[in-house]
Amino acid sequence: MSITITGTIERRDIGMGAWAFVTDDGVTYEILKGADKSLLKAGQQAKVTGKVREDIMTAAMIGPALEVKSFEILNSH
Repeated sequence: MSITITGTIERRDIGMGAWAFVTDDGVTYEILKGADKSLLKAGQQAKVTGKVREDIMTAAMIGPALEVKSFEILNSH
C-alpha cells in the first residue's frame, strides 16, 4: 500500500537504534534501512511518500515498516 504522510523524524534508542516517522495524527512508522541520509535528522519535518511493508518484521518493532520512495523536507532542525 502506497501512502503520502506528513510528520516528524525521530531517532529511537531501541537496540542499535531505529528511525521513526511520527505523523501529524500521532501514528508511528519505522523507517526501513536504506532511506536517504538527508531525511534522517531528528526533529526534521517532512512529507513522505512510501510503501507500508506488511510482509516484513523489524527488530525495533516500533510501528509498521515504511519503505520511503520520495520525500520533501518541510522544516529542517
